Amino acid sequence: MKNIWNRIKRGPNLWAFIGSIIAGAGTLTAIYLFDRVTAPMSGTSLSAGPALLAAVLEALWTGILGGGLAGIFLIHPLILTLQNLFLLFRKGTAEVRRVERRTESVTIALGIIYTGLYDWIFSGSTSGIQFRSDWQEILHNGQMHTPIWTQSALTIAVISCVGVLGYLMLSKRDINRLPPLLTVLGISAIYLGIGMCVLWIVQVMGEEWLFCLFPFNCVLIGVKTVRRAVEEWQGPEEGRIREWNKPYLKWLNDVLLDASHWPVAALILMLPLLGILIGILALLGQQPDSVIRAWTETGDWRLSQQIPPPNVMFDEHYLCTVAAQGHPEVVKPLRTGVRNGHRVVVNRQLCVANAFEQILEERAAWLHGPIRRFYDRYGFPVARLIRSSQAADLVYYMMKPLEWLFLAVLYLVDEKPENRIAVQYPHAPVPKWR
Repeated sequence: MKNIWNRIKRGPNLWAFIGSIIAGAGTLTAIYLFDRVTAPMSGTSLSAGPALLAAVLEALWTGILGGGLAGIFLIHPLILTLQNLFLLFRKGTAEVRRVERRTESVTIALGIIYTGLYDWIFSGSTSGIQFRSDWQEILHNGQMHTPIWTQSALTIAVISCVGVLGYLMLSKRDINRLPPLLTVLGISAIYLGIGMCVLWIVQVMGEEWLFCLFPFNCVLIGVKTVRRAVEEWQGPEEGRIREWNKPYLKWLNDVLLDASHWPVAALILMLPLLGILIGILALLGQQPDSVIRAWTETGDWRLSQQIPPPNVMFDEHYLCTVAAQGHPEVVKPLRTGVRNGHRVVVNRQLCVANAFEQILEERAAWLHGPIRRFYDRYGFPVARLIRSSQAADLVYYMMKPLEWLFLAVLYLVDEKPENRIAVQYPHAPVPKWR
């Protein structure tokens, strides 16, 4: 037992990875075995024979494979988070620093790999975050818009890279060989990186909580790096302390030579550092407020200030797409409504078409079925082609003759056509369009 414990201490990250796979596979296999063995089949219990053997083999295969993946992508990131949290409160001895460096490297590497895998898997699917799609774009089914406005992504990327550079400078160099002012500047850079991580966590916190683990670990690593820098500073050697004639220079020198002042000094220095970065980014075409608009010019998220168009479902009416995506001055959205349990933006053209379908179903049911099937079959492919406001405007104008035809039929056969048109789809507050 002592030998096993020594091995775990020498390689905690490897054993954490192996333990995560074993825990995930063991737990899911046990659940599947219990479910299969106790589940009825053809009215009888699986008590013996080939049916029981097949159920056990299926449970083993599914549990080991699915549980192993759960261990890799869910349990192991949680264990890494606990490791970083635990190391944050440990004193920075040589052994602790060795484990810290390895844990930080594994955390950062896996965070980048897992995020890249997520983007690769879900970029072309009908669910998940679409990191290249701003709030104006129409998405499908369970897709979500990017949490960061793509036009301000450069600002967030540069500030984050500055934070990474600050971390590398303080973690890979001997603090006692760095000038105190440069160390404080590195801490300021780490603060900026931590700020970006906190904003990301606030933005996506909720159903996408797994996306908070990597930035949360980055926050832990950043705070831990600042703490280690303060702990490891030993001050200048005797005889190398310079005398200053100016009192304020002496005061500044004393402040920088006292490591306990570094966190506060870095907080003050962070503001001019951010201002310099914003000025440089402005020369590259970024707006001065891009660091704020990156989070607010989005839809679907906590800090979002925009109302995105409703997602196109596989069974939705393609006029909903037109009402949502076209220029407001053209398609004239009236309000929001609910269709098949999903929120859609409604304009008069959609209400007229739906009222006509209602009349058709009431007065000519034999004709309604074939028309509805034809419409369902070709409506969604048309909706997928509408990728811009200009295309939506074009479809809106192309549908105008049909709208007039539907309206003429309604006025010919219905006693109160406008009442029928007005009650299509549940009412909701009028959206704010920009």
